[in-house]
Amino acid sequence: MTAHNSIAVIGAGLTGMATAARLAARGRHVVVLEAHRTIGGCCGYFRRRGFAFDVGCTTLVDYRPEGVGGRLMAEVGLPDSLLEHLPGYRAWMGQEAIELHADVDRWRAERARALGDTQRHRRLWRLLDAIADAFSLAARRGARMPIRSAASLLAAARSMPLRHWPLLRFLGWTLADAVSWAGLDDDQRLRAFMAMVVQDTVHSEPCEAPLVNSSLGLAIRGAIARPRGGMFGFWRAFETRALELGVQLQTSTAVHSVADCSRGEHGRFRLTTSRGVMTADAVICTLPIWDAARLGPPSVAHALRPWCERDDSRLGGAALLTMGVPEEEVGGHALTHHQFLPEPSAPLGDGNNCFLSISSPGDEDSAPAGHRAVMISTHVDLDAWPDGMSATQHAEAKRRLGDRLLSIVRTAYPELGQRAQWIAVASPRTYARFTRRHRGSVGGMRLTLRNSNQHAVPHDIGVEGWIQAGDTTWPGIGTTACAMCSDIAATNACDLVLIKRCEPSQHL
Repeated sequence: MTAHNSIAVIGAGLTGMATAARLAARGRHVVVLEAHRTIGGCCGYFRRRGFAFDVGCTTLVDYRPEGVGGRLMAEVGLPDSLLEHLPGYRAWMGQEAIELHADVDRWRAERARALGDTQRHRRLWRLLDAIADAFSLAARRGARMPIRSAASLLAAARSMPLRHWPLLRFLGWTLADAVSWAGLDDDQRLRAFMAMVVQDTVHSEPCEAPLVNSSLGLAIRGAIARPRGGMFGFWRAFETRALELGVQLQTSTAVHSVADCSRGEHGRFRLTTSRGVMTADAVICTLPIWDAARLGPPSVAHALRPWCERDDSRLGGAALLTMGVPEEEVGGHALTHHQFLPEPSAPLGDGNNCFLSISSPGDEDSAPAGHRAVMISTHVDLDAWPDGMSATQHAEAKRRLGDRLLSIVRTAYPELGQRAQWIAVASPRTYARFTRRHRGSVGGMRLTLRNSNQHAVPHDIGVEGWIQAGDTTWPGIGTTACAMCSDIAATNACDLVLIKRCEPSQHL
């Protein structure tokens, strides 16, 4: 028997679950199909020996009540008390540290102290702040990119006050262009700091990173929150609430293919899954575009092909070191999150730019009493972890990288890992095995002027009833982007189902 659903969401990562919960809160019937036993995707977790480890993002950015993520939580009925809003984090450049405060005034004072307070520095930061404020407001007012119709152009125009329109000229600038414009090309310390932060927010270096996206990332990077219990605690609460709203969640349900329905069959799409067949009026696919092209009907593969070919070389990878350690190895620090750039003049990645996240003291959903969960992540080149590596080569490469990451973070925590009860390294090959994402890529594409904003993959790819969402579409990577993306996808799906209900009946 074929089950019918108004809307089917493929993938239970942050975008998929947020979209489904928003749809259910708006009174729509939605089913979420997830190939794994647990939800979360690149914001997921795993549990070992009483510890819960985050496998992708370890913090949620801009999830304060007034932020993009805060509005998501309010709409679906999740309490703000689920999150621990952190005061910020510490960025280490060699042996020197910079505090990225969540408080805006404190952050501005700190960046002036640590990065320079000349007229040129103030000029640059004024520009970055102005761009971040203007485009953040536009996004919250309903601006959507890429602009492909008169309606989307009108929405974008209405979302931005006239006083902000002159800033549109910066859509064609990179962050490096802005640094040059301010006359700060020779400020190596400033450039290194921006490079390390921007790699984590847009996955690109300043010479390629779009200025608009970089400005937004630099403005909100310190506004981080860690769920109580880490992503394990977050998803436990989110799943409970989604089910209360009426979301039908089917885990351990792999989607093998999606086909256009035959004439006379109920629904636009026929989904063949590991648990049977279902039909749906609309499909929201939150998988990367390469996986969507593989699973979807020919029309979807055809529509996505140009973007798949363009962006395959822009994929980024990550490696992760997880540890369960005694409290005394990490105690004594006011901040639990740190970023490290041990060699500011060297290329980024493979440990040179890594992020350390430690569970809060007393958080026994993350670690047994008297212990903490520790996660250290870094960007890596996917080509350095080819499929042709032998098991022995792979194990040795993981060992070397794990040793390097541990030696770097001991700048702040000299005893870290000496009595670890659990320690393991995940590589892109690990992510390929457990996430099934194309090439084991994590967190979306490295953004450039050529694949972001007006050139981004749209949610409406031109196939009726199909909505593409997730970190390979606009607005891109990160937990803030996922929250925005879910709002767009849910709104588009509501419109599609409304249109469907006005069409002649196609029930069997």
